[in-house]
Amino acid sequence: MRLWTLHPSYLDARGLVALWRKALLAQAGLGRTTGGYQHHPQLARFRATPSPAAAIAAYLREVHAEADRRGYRFNAQLIGHFGPVEQIPVSEGQLNIEWLHLKEKLEARDPTWLKQFLGVVRPDPHPLFVIVPGEKEWWERASPGNQE
Repeated sequence: MRLWTLHPSYLDARGLVALWRKALLAQAGLGRTTGGYQHHPQLARFRATPSPAAAIAAYLREVHAEADRRGYRFNAQLIGHFGPVEQIPVSEGQLNIEWLHLKEKLEARDPTWLKQFLGVVRPDPHPLFVIVPGEKEWWERASPGNQE
């Protein structure tokens, strides 16, 4: 499972749909309504917040907003209840490794989509995250060249 630190605008159609599905599964895992993703390492950053349910809902809201901008019809009623949330710190190294990982995926899957981002050196993060100095996060398993 990958819950991108990158802003969802960088994802191609296939990636955005996959993110929506995985984030909904993560929401269920954080709410303990399913056994599938309850212990996934990427959920640690959501669990570390005062309200994990509100944090994943905020994450999903932005994915939904990106889908709306593209004219997709994702069901917003699937997003759990939310309230105010603070940004979650994520390291610059994590953002960088995800950017390399996504570019590799897009190179193989949708090079036309990738072309619009060739000049991007430092991509924008999902608005839930604030980028801080540091190497990749401890929960990161993928590395460039290692497709997940």
